[in-house]
This record gives sequence, structure tokens and C-alpha cells, in this order.
Amino acid sequence: MTNANDNDGLGREAVTREVTRGVCRALAEQGLACLTEFTLRSGRRADVIALAADGTVTIVEIKSSLADFQADAKWPEYREFCDRFYFAVAADFPREVLPEDCGLMVADAYGAEELRPAPETRLNGSRRRALLLRFARHGAAQLQSLLDPRL
Repeated sequence: MTNANDNDGLGREAVTREVTRGVCRALAEQGLACLTEFTLRSGRRADVIALAADGTVTIVEIKSSLADFQADAKWPEYREFCDRFYFAVAADFPREVLPEDCGLMVADAYGAEELRPAPETRLNGSRRRALLLRFARHGAAQLQSLLDPRL
């Protein structure tokens, strides 16, 4: 697997791709539906958002390197758009720098392991409804773009 602390942009992109794929696989195995690169109402973009059958919303922030984490001051804003928030990193990421009040997954291209569960903070009803509608429209748009890339 690519070194998570590689400063080369292509190295970080490869790590992000692999970790994202593994996280989505692991969440799908748990019965969650995942979308990637999901734009929230705030304009922020969640790396992975997942929806459980009961409506629980999980956001996973992928960190490809220590520099990626240190440069990111926006991740706390994601918490107001989900019931559970996780960081997901590659195996060689220095996990001790990640906040302990967030969930933690370690992933590669083939799957992910939850090392620390995410505390649950339930969304209010109106925010959940708006988020679910956005999730449905985004998912439908992604599917449509696969069926007709010219759109």
C-alpha cells in the first residue's frame, strides 16, 4: 500500500482512493449505502457519507497524510450534518494525532476496520429530512451520470 505520509501529491491521491474504497466496502457490508464527494448544504464536501436503513447518517473524513490532517480546519463542521463522524486513515498514519472524541477506521483498498466507534449525536428532524433529500438527489445524479456521461 502507498505510504500514508508520502508528500508526493500522487501518493496522497492514491492513498485517498484506496482508503475511500475500503471504507465504502466495509460500510456496504454493514448494510449502509455510501456516496462519495458529497456536498453538504454548508458548501463543505464530505469524503464519504453513508445512510443506514434506519436513517442514521455517518460521515467519514479520509486523511491521507499527517500534513493533510494538519492543514484541515473544516472537519468539525461536518459533525452538524451526521449522527456519527469518523476519521479513516491508512495503517501507517500516526493515529495519536486524531481527536479521541471521533470514530476511527483504518482502511486499505479491500476493507476497513473500526478501531474506535463514533459517538452518536442525533440530527434534528428538519436537518435529517433536508440531508436525506440531498442524499437521494446526489445518488440519483451519480447514477444518471453513469448511464449518460454527457449530462
